[in-house]
Amino acid sequence: MNIDTIVTEQYRSKSFAELVDAPLTALHGIGEKEARALQEAFNVTTIGQLARHQVIANAFAIEMIAAPGSLSASETAKETLLDDAVEMTFPASDPISVDSGITRIEVAPEKVEAARDHQHALEIAAHNEQACGETNVGSAQTASKDIGTA
Repeated sequence: MNIDTIVTEQYRSKSFAELVDAPLTALHGIGEKEARALQEAFNVTTIGQLARHQVIANAFAIEMIAAPGSLSASETAKETLLDDAVEMTFPASDPISVDSGITRIEVAPEKVEAARDHQHALEIAAHNEQACGETNVGSAQTASKDIGTA
Protein backbone atom coordinates (compact mmCIF):
# COMPACT_ATOMS: atom_id res chain seq x y z
CA MET A 1 0.00 0.00 0.00
CA ASN A 2 1.43 3.34 -1.03
CA ILE A 3 0.61 5.77 1.77
CA ASP A 4 1.35 8.74 -0.52
CA THR A 5 -1.78 7.97 -2.56
CA ILE A 6 -4.00 7.67 0.50
CA VAL A 7 -3.23 10.62 2.75
CA THR A 8 -2.47 14.27 2.18
CA GLU A 9 1.11 15.49 2.13
CA GLN A 10 1.25 16.68 5.75
CA TYR A 11 0.27 13.17 7.04
CA ARG A 12 2.68 11.10 4.89
CA SER A 13 5.31 10.90 7.63
CA LYS A 14 2.83 9.60 10.22
CA SER A 15 2.59 5.95 11.26
CA PHE A 16 -0.59 3.97 10.67
CA ALA A 17 -1.27 4.06 14.42
CA GLU A 18 -1.12 7.87 14.30
CA LEU A 19 -3.30 8.01 11.17
CA VAL A 20 -6.12 6.20 12.97
CA ASP A 21 -6.57 9.27 15.18
CA ALA A 22 -6.02 11.78 12.34
CA PRO A 23 -8.92 13.94 11.14
CA LEU A 24 -10.88 12.86 8.08
CA THR A 25 -9.26 15.66 6.07
CA ALA A 26 -6.01 13.67 6.24
CA LEU A 27 -7.45 11.36 3.58
CA HIS A 28 -7.13 12.28 -0.10
CA GLY A 29 -10.54 13.23 -1.46
CA ILE A 30 -12.00 14.47 1.81
CA GLY A 31 -11.96 18.23 2.25
CA GLU A 32 -13.51 20.35 4.98
CA LYS A 33 -16.94 20.19 3.30
CA GLU A 34 -16.92 16.36 3.06
CA ALA A 35 -15.57 16.03 6.61
CA ARG A 36 -18.45 18.17 7.96
CA ALA A 37 -20.98 16.10 5.98
CA LEU A 38 -19.56 12.84 7.37
CA GLN A 39 -19.60 14.25 10.90
CA GLU A 40 -23.24 15.31 10.53
CA ALA A 41 -24.35 12.08 8.84
CA PHE A 42 -22.36 9.49 10.82
CA ASN A 43 -20.98 11.43 13.81
CA VAL A 44 -17.37 10.56 12.89
CA THR A 45 -14.39 12.91 13.03
CA THR A 46 -11.35 10.63 12.67
CA ILE A 47 -10.14 8.05 10.16
CA GLY A 48 -10.46 5.30 12.80
CA GLN A 49 -14.07 6.22 13.60
CA LEU A 50 -14.93 6.15 9.91
CA ALA A 51 -13.21 2.78 9.42
CA ARG A 52 -15.06 1.25 12.38
CA HIS A 53 -18.48 2.66 11.49
CA GLN A 54 -21.03 -0.15 11.02
CA VAL A 55 -22.49 1.27 7.79
CA ILE A 56 -19.02 1.39 6.22
CA ALA A 57 -18.24 -2.15 7.43
CA ASN A 58 -21.54 -3.44 5.99
CA ALA A 59 -20.90 -1.76 2.62
CA PHE A 60 -17.39 -3.19 2.52
CA ALA A 61 -18.69 -6.70 3.31
CA ILE A 62 -21.29 -6.50 0.54
CA GLU A 63 -18.68 -5.40 -1.97
CA MET A 64 -16.27 -8.21 -0.98
CA ILE A 65 -18.98 -10.86 -1.28
CA ALA A 66 -20.14 -9.49 -4.64
CA ALA A 67 -16.58 -9.40 -6.03
CA PRO A 68 -16.02 -11.04 -9.42
CA GLY A 69 -15.59 -14.77 -9.06
CA SER A 70 -17.76 -15.05 -5.97
CA LEU A 71 -20.74 -17.40 -6.07
CA SER A 72 -24.39 -16.39 -6.25
CA ALA A 73 -26.77 -17.45 -3.49
CA SER A 74 -27.99 -20.48 -5.46
CA GLU A 75 -24.43 -21.49 -6.39
CA THR A 76 -23.38 -21.19 -2.75
CA ALA A 77 -26.33 -23.39 -1.71
CA LYS A 78 -25.40 -26.00 -4.33
CA GLU A 79 -21.75 -25.98 -3.19
CA THR A 80 -22.85 -26.42 0.42
CA LEU A 81 -25.08 -29.37 -0.50
CA LEU A 82 -22.26 -30.92 -2.52
CA ASP A 83 -19.82 -30.49 0.36
CA ASP A 84 -22.29 -32.12 2.75
CA ALA A 85 -22.86 -35.02 0.34
CA VAL A 86 -19.14 -35.61 -0.05
CA GLU A 87 -18.71 -35.57 3.73
CA MET A 88 -21.50 -38.14 4.10
CA THR A 89 -19.97 -40.30 1.38
CA PHE A 90 -16.49 -40.23 2.85
CA PRO A 91 -16.85 -40.01 6.63
CA ALA A 92 -13.32 -41.33 7.07
CA SER A 93 -12.47 -38.59 9.52
CA ASP A 94 -15.45 -39.42 11.74
CA PRO A 95 -14.62 -41.50 14.79
CA ILE A 96 -16.00 -45.04 14.85
CA SER A 97 -18.72 -45.50 17.39
CA VAL A 98 -18.04 -47.94 20.21
CA ASP A 99 -21.32 -49.72 19.53
CA SER A 100 -20.93 -49.71 15.74
CA GLY A 101 -21.17 -53.51 15.56
CA ILE A 102 -17.82 -53.96 13.88
CA THR A 103 -16.45 -57.40 14.61
CA ARG A 104 -13.10 -58.87 13.83
CA ILE A 105 -13.11 -61.94 11.60
CA GLU A 106 -10.43 -64.31 12.80
CA VAL A 107 -11.01 -67.06 10.25
CA ALA A 108 -12.33 -66.51 6.74
CA PRO A 109 -15.77 -68.08 6.14
CA GLU A 110 -16.05 -71.06 3.83
CA LYS A 111 -15.83 -70.01 0.23
CA VAL A 112 -18.18 -71.44 -2.35
CA GLU A 113 -16.44 -72.63 -5.45
CA ALA A 114 -17.55 -69.96 -7.91
CA ALA A 115 -17.08 -72.12 -11.01
CA ARG A 116 -19.78 -74.51 -9.84
CA ASP A 117 -22.11 -72.30 -7.81
CA HIS A 118 -21.88 -68.66 -8.79
CA GLN A 119 -23.56 -66.55 -6.08
CA HIS A 120 -25.38 -69.63 -4.76
CA ALA A 121 -27.26 -70.07 -8.06
CA LEU A 122 -27.93 -73.77 -7.41
CA GLU A 123 -29.49 -73.03 -4.02
CA ILE A 124 -31.63 -70.29 -5.53
CA ALA A 125 -32.73 -72.55 -8.40
CA ALA A 126 -33.69 -75.28 -5.90
CA HIS A 127 -35.68 -72.77 -3.86
CA ASN A 128 -37.44 -71.46 -6.99
CA GLU A 129 -38.24 -75.01 -8.13
CA GLN A 130 -39.74 -75.84 -4.76
CA ALA A 131 -41.77 -72.60 -4.72
CA CYS A 132 -43.04 -72.90 -8.31
CA GLY A 133 -43.37 -76.66 -8.47
CA GLU A 134 -41.48 -76.95 -11.76
CA THR A 135 -37.91 -76.88 -13.04
CA ASN A 136 -36.51 -73.36 -13.46
CA VAL A 137 -33.48 -71.76 -15.04
CA GLY A 138 -30.30 -72.56 -13.14
CA SER A 139 -31.26 -76.02 -12.01
CA ALA A 140 -29.35 -79.16 -12.91
CA GLN A 141 -32.16 -80.28 -15.27
CA THR A 142 -32.00 -77.07 -17.37
CA ALA A 143 -28.24 -76.60 -17.32
CA SER A 144 -27.86 -77.59 -20.99
CA LYS A 145 -30.45 -74.98 -22.07
CA ASP A 146 -29.31 -72.13 -19.82
CA ILE A 147 -27.55 -69.26 -21.49
CA GLY A 148 -23.95 -68.83 -20.43
CA THR A 149 -23.35 -72.31 -19.06
CA ALA A 150 -20.24 -74.11 -20.16
